[in-house]
Amino acid sequence: MLNEILANQDISSATNTIKEYFKQQERVELNIAVTGESGSGKSTFVNAFRGLGDEEEDSAETGEKETTMEPQVYPHPNYKNMKLWDLPGIGTSNFKADKYLQQVKFERYDFFIIIANRFRECHTYLAKEIISTGKKFYFIRSQIDFAIKNEKKKKNFDQKKTLDKIRENCVNGLKEIGGMDDPVVFLISSCDLSKYDFNLLHERMEKELPQHKRHVLILTLPNITLEINERKKEALKKDIFNVAFLSACVAAVPVPGLSIAVDLSIISLQIRKYLNAFGLDKKSLKILCEQSGQTMETLENLITSVWYKGLLTGSLLSKLLDSTLLVSEDAVERAFSIIPFIGSLVAGGLSFVTVKLMLNKAIDDIAEDARKVLMAAFKNLE
Repeated sequence: MLNEILANQDISSATNTIKEYFKQQERVELNIAVTGESGSGKSTFVNAFRGLGDEEEDSAETGEKETTMEPQVYPHPNYKNMKLWDLPGIGTSNFKADKYLQQVKFERYDFFIIIANRFRECHTYLAKEIISTGKKFYFIRSQIDFAIKNEKKKKNFDQKKTLDKIRENCVNGLKEIGGMDDPVVFLISSCDLSKYDFNLLHERMEKELPQHKRHVLILTLPNITLEINERKKEALKKDIFNVAFLSACVAAVPVPGLSIAVDLSIISLQIRKYLNAFGLDKKSLKILCEQSGQTMETLENLITSVWYKGLLTGSLLSKLLDSTLLVSEDAVERAFSIIPFIGSLVAGGLSFVTVKLMLNKAIDDIAEDARKVLMAAFKNLE
């Protein structure tokens, strides 16, 4: 048990043990395969899903011709355990539909995303093959922004009717070409994932993943809409009980000073994770500035919580040490430490409450900062 291990360690070793415990939780891998015909926008989608533009460092190579000749892996910039795989285009002379899954080593992927401008028989064949393996897949009609731009030239343009017509044509095509039963098609623009069906796509993927994989997905999703921002907040809050319970177990170990040191470690690690998840780390903000045209100064001025500034200046731990909650916890635990058994119960309860309250407050503050940043960066959000 973790608390038994910690009982035989000094404060420094115990803190490292806790850090390693959380690292193990973050080693759960999520592997997403993105496939389709050449020129359908596979690579652009891979980049957008990772919060990157097509010309940024570590982005997938894009082009009208097939640029992917073997599966290429692209880890998330902040979470290396989430990997998107840009697969070779299906239906080419080198990658026939009937041998495609074996060629790309289908067993390593959690699910498949099939992207196309126009769905053909090779797409339905691939979908049926994926079904036979017991894995999930999602049809994406890509480059919707171009389709909308062309339709806007017509008189009496209606965006909703246009989108409904595109979706209906895709669904009917999949039924007629490959005999698909009630196929679901998501309309996506990789140039702006905040539009059209990206929220619906994410909700579907999240629902159909196992719990431990679902957590990886929500953390790594680009924070580009208010809906995603809220879902991240809800998902992260669900994990607070487990984090606080771990803190309580550690506090019950009768080692002077251990509880407060571990609580500091736990809280600081979680706050770093929250900032990354909500896109409030320096790298994510720079990318957002490039995409939105806003300046870093403008966005940083909207971030009012102490957490971002503490991480930026390296003073996060000192700010936590100054917290009234942690100071009170330390004082009360010391006062009760001389009482056998009762002291351990008090320490465990105080650590649980302290960590729970501080992490809830941190998530609320960071989510609100992220909301303000999103509103400023994408003024068209409602």
